[in-house]
Amino acid sequence: MLITRASEYAILSLILLSKTNEPQDSETLSQELSISKSFLAKILQTLAKDGILKSFKGVNGGFILALRPKDISMLRIMTCVEGKAPAVFDCASSADDCPSDRATLCSIWPFLNKLQGKIDIFLAELTLDDILKED
Repeated sequence: MLITRASEYAILSLILLSKTNEPQDSETLSQELSISKSFLAKILQTLAKDGILKSFKGVNGGFILALRPKDISMLRIMTCVEGKAPAVFDCASSADDCPSDRATLCSIWPFLNKLQGKIDIFLAELTLDDILKED
């Protein structure tokens, strides 16, 4: 589940918004990205509720970044859009929360948990600014 379409569209939208100081509406962004306007509008509203974006109503309304790109981590974006922290595997973060109640029999859970921890750290450290530098 690591990167869903919602996370992908959120990141792509934030890249476009980082390149302008003028509010961009969801229709313009959806056309530029060739994605569903209604789906993108929900994503942008979620990002605005979390304080990643500012939204403006009216004729010249739209969305702009509320934070500097260096202050927006990939972990924050993905957690905001998905409603939960991104997970590579269906394994729980704690053996006590194992959905199959068989954590004590699972020989790979410690490895998967350690891998997820490293991915979480990577996503927390990777910022929108880092992505922009690669662009």
